[in-house]
Amino acid sequence: MELFGGAGHSIEILKKLKNGKLIGIDRDEEALNAAKKRLSNYENVIYVHDNHDNIIRILKKLKIDKVDGILLDLGVSSYQLDERNRGFSYLGENELDMRMDKSQSLTAKEVVNTYSKEDLANIIYEYGEERFSRRIASNICEYRKNKTIETTKELVDIIEKSIPKSKQRDGHPAKRTFQAIRIEVNDELKPLEKTVKDCIESLKPKGRLCIITFHSLEDRIVKNAYLDAKGKCTCPKDLPYCVCGAKSQGNIITRKPIIATEDEQKRNPRSKSAKLRIFEKR
Repeated sequence: MELFGGAGHSIEILKKLKNGKLIGIDRDEEALNAAKKRLSNYENVIYVHDNHDNIIRILKKLKIDKVDGILLDLGVSSYQLDERNRGFSYLGENELDMRMDKSQSLTAKEVVNTYSKEDLANIIYEYGEERFSRRIASNICEYRKNKTIETTKELVDIIEKSIPKSKQRDGHPAKRTFQAIRIEVNDELKPLEKTVKDCIESLKPKGRLCIITFHSLEDRIVKNAYLDAKGKCTCPKDLPYCVCGAKSQGNIITRKPIIATEDEQKRNPRSKSAKLRIFEKR
């Protein structure tokens, strides 16, 4: 048996594996190295520095046809948030970076200093669902006329000045904008639907795909991809039989997403926004 899963959840998975393998993938080499130290007592782990979007290519390179289970833990990790010098956090003053994979060229600094006002506004609105996106984008462009925006604090100050104080009650005012820029830097959403389909294709019969999302944009894509994989007849109801050719790849195990318990949310506040959806291959 092979199990394909996220490196961050490895210990609990490995405790239940006897003759299986865990393939831990991360685009962040630092996080992968941290996982290697944490799992140094286990010999049945394969570490891959790559993107889960490339699952089919990765498995082919490893000469593995199908796997029994896949766990995708989407978005930024606690490790990356806690490493303030990576620029993911809106707390403190650090260089604007936000790259999950440090080998890539595009950074948050480049996004905020070179993208047009229109592109910035669209990204902040679409990826951050920020209602003040146009005001934030406009103020970013005004600020950078005189000085390059280099730190997270500079960006936070611009965002805070762009949002009325009366509207800054729902969490940190920079949260949505930082999420949007991070998604743009790491191209987190565009490939996701195809990734879900590739993961299902990579499963053995009865194999399960478990995906943890942390915001509504991710969750919506995963939910719709599962519905497509389940197969939905689009024929008019008055037809005696299906002619649209809808085929099912399996079943959705979670009618509603699984969320963290109150106890877990107290122990780990970051779990409050987590949603787990599970699909089983036919």
